[in-house]
Amino acid sequence: MGIFHIFLVAVIQGITEFLPVSSSGHLILLPNLTGLSDQGQAIDVAVHVGTLGAVVLYFWSDVRLALLGLPRLARGRADTKGSRLALLLILATVPVVVVGLVLSVTGLSDAMRGIAVIGWTMLGFGILLWWMDQRGATGKTAADWTLRDAMIMGLWQAVALIPGTSRSGITITGARALGYERSEAARLSMLMSIPTIIASGTLLGVKVIGSADMQVARDGAIAAALSFVAALLALKLMMRLLQSVSYTPYVIYRVALGLVLLFIAYT
Repeated sequence: MGIFHIFLVAVIQGITEFLPVSSSGHLILLPNLTGLSDQGQAIDVAVHVGTLGAVVLYFWSDVRLALLGLPRLARGRADTKGSRLALLLILATVPVVVVGLVLSVTGLSDAMRGIAVIGWTMLGFGILLWWMDQRGATGKTAADWTLRDAMIMGLWQAVALIPGTSRSGITITGARALGYERSEAARLSMLMSIPTIIASGTLLGVKVIGSADMQVARDGAIAAALSFVAALLALKLMMRLLQSVSYTPYVIYRVALGLVLLFIAYT
């Protein structure tokens, strides 16, 4: 795998993993629109590790709080901030894990990897994000996250298994619909990504164990480092911009890309 190909995959994954524009959709489009070969599951694992490192570093205070609460939660008690946050993140991850396993076993995940599907989801869920962002209330913060809200956002997150939907985009949409402030909606979405990335990365990792060699390991290390830097920069930029702007710029991009993809798909 050439270094330029690795660079493209890592940077695209790093930038789009946390922006509400769909990383999976862009990675599927890369070989379809450029003629490049598929990067393979080993590189997928590597870029997931890179983006995981970025979000853990950026939200370390929240991650540390949840990690410290895990032992107490394991004893059946969720009466501290840390143990409660850990419980909410676990509950929010259950739907996407269950639906993901179903799609993987039935083969439906591969059947949805077409340009037309990505075009429609880019367009439709982009408009939905704009609608909820404009009409949603703004009174709730991450401190107001409840069991009910975590489960609802978890169900929204499961929808992101359709390529082009965007995991961050759809969970932010769900959070805005529930009344969370823009930056708080993004914060919850990013925290929810951590166990989800761990789950998907573990599943992919199991598939590639035993098949990797030194060349794949080298490519993977480069991809992980590049995706880490790209993801960290994208996170910082988005969280800073949300202090003064809405999600409309991302919606405009999604709608424009969706229309172009639908034109390509049907002509």
